[in-house]
Amino acid sequence: MARHLITSAIPYINGIKHLGNLVGSQLPADLFARYQRGRGHEVLYLCATDEHGTPAELAAAKAGKPVAEYCAEMHETQAEIARGFRLSFDHFGRSSSPQNHRLTQAFAARLDEAGLIEERVETQIYSKADGRYLPDRYIEGTCPNCGFESARGDQCDNCTKQLDPVDLIEPRSVISGSTDLEPRETKHLYLRQSKMRGELSDWIDSKADWPVLTTSIARKWLNDGDGLQDRGITRDLDWGIPVKKGEADWPGMEGKVFYVWFDAPIEYIACAQEWVDAGKGDDWERWWRTDRGADDVRYTQFMGKDNVPFHTLSFPATILGSGEPWKLVDYIKSFNYLNYDGGQFSTSRGRGVFMDQALEVLPADYWRWWLLSHAPESSDAEFTWENFQQSVNKDLADVLGNFVSRVTKFCRSKFGEEVPAGGAHGEREEQLIADLERRLRAYEGHMDAIEVRKAAMELRGIWVAGNEYLQDAAPWATFKTDPEAAAMQIRLALNLIRLYAVLSAPFIPDASAQLMTAMNTEDDAWPGDVTGALSVLPVGHGFTVPDVTFRKITDEEREDWQARFAGTRG
Repeated sequence: MARHLITSAIPYINGIKHLGNLVGSQLPADLFARYQRGRGHEVLYLCATDEHGTPAELAAAKAGKPVAEYCAEMHETQAEIARGFRLSFDHFGRSSSPQNHRLTQAFAARLDEAGLIEERVETQIYSKADGRYLPDRYIEGTCPNCGFESARGDQCDNCTKQLDPVDLIEPRSVISGSTDLEPRETKHLYLRQSKMRGELSDWIDSKADWPVLTTSIARKWLNDGDGLQDRGITRDLDWGIPVKKGEADWPGMEGKVFYVWFDAPIEYIACAQEWVDAGKGDDWERWWRTDRGADDVRYTQFMGKDNVPFHTLSFPATILGSGEPWKLVDYIKSFNYLNYDGGQFSTSRGRGVFMDQALEVLPADYWRWWLLSHAPESSDAEFTWENFQQSVNKDLADVLGNFVSRVTKFCRSKFGEEVPAGGAHGEREEQLIADLERRLRAYEGHMDAIEVRKAAMELRGIWVAGNEYLQDAAPWATFKTDPEAAAMQIRLALNLIRLYAVLSAPFIPDASAQLMTAMNTEDDAWPGDVTGALSVLPVGHGFTVPDVTFRKITDEEREDWQARFAGTRG
């Protein structure tokens, strides 16, 4: 039994995320976690809300609430939506937790002892209108690299270039919109990443199996311009983890907090501590400390491409620089962007489908299937309502749902609601088993390699193989001349329904559970071979005809949703 530590990029606390955020980290991580559990492996799947920094402060101010209260409410909102999408976190934590406070301060102390933290006087932007320094995300302007007009003070979301607020063209305050800004001197702590460039480069070079998207972004940050830059790890903010050396004060840093991108990845580890403190687990160190048993853990991270630089460079610099035996990531699965119907998702304009809205429209499995089968792995992908309707109607309703309905209803009408006896496999059945065996191994290979779209297409191929068999065997016609042969065909098909439920569970868990209930079995063991899997439900085993597994989306519904989510707010 293997052990898998899985983390998905922790979402910002400021609001409800759209479908692109979901498919860029949490959903494929859940797919992988469910698959590994289904194979009998031990899994710890962790996620949390990212509650510090300017996004939290700005969102709380807009909501007219104290930031701590706002974060607590939004954490529960995001947790509830995650449950709605059946995201199977072992724990969904909070970066504002006491555990993360202690751990972040402890890491800072270790890095300082190692000579990797340096106090510097730097120039930051001060807003006269707001009466305060403006940390990076409080400032927007035009990117000097690509010309994107809404670049943030720390990074351009368009070209992913790391920025400093003073680099922006025509900068403005996010709080007030004021352009009456001036540079002033202030003291901050820097993580001396440049001292670790060689070690980080060697580490990244050793990851020959990583996706090209991941390694290309990492190497770009390592090698562009002057190479890996030192990174400020403190900010002039009220909300955050106070700057301390462990439990001791840090002279000169009074009133400052750690930069959100320093403490947020550390929450992955703190989240495991929260998991134990919540009574859900009993030993977090065996997952995170290589001197406590984590040396045999396979650690996989999932994230959108905009998060890659911090997870391939800054967080590893923190881990390696501490000199302590922390578990480093083994594989980073990164994703491109999902766009919406010819443009981008937009919160301000109400454009696109957000996670809470999606669950109001259709159950989670409909969205899970489309998003995973169209995951933006090799390039950006685009959501369109036409494609969504076609995928749901053809893949889920016509292929999987129709197979289940035809088999169970025919069996009920001719043999009753139990697995019928009679007949033996012939050449047609042996060919089907051989085809399914080949497809099953291919499916497992894609899932092990986290090739999400390929895995989805192989799973669909497994569904299709059953439909083609049913169409070719035509038990409704066979029954008229050879009832025993028809019974054998239906017995095989009923067992196929259970097999489909097991194999499909990582993608569509609710439908899988429904089919398992209808087949009156709790035997969800992953198939060692197809022949054995097709005899799990014995002769005489009772079942029920399930409700419609997936319904079709009508043209009227598609048109209504397309208009509803086109963007109406200014």
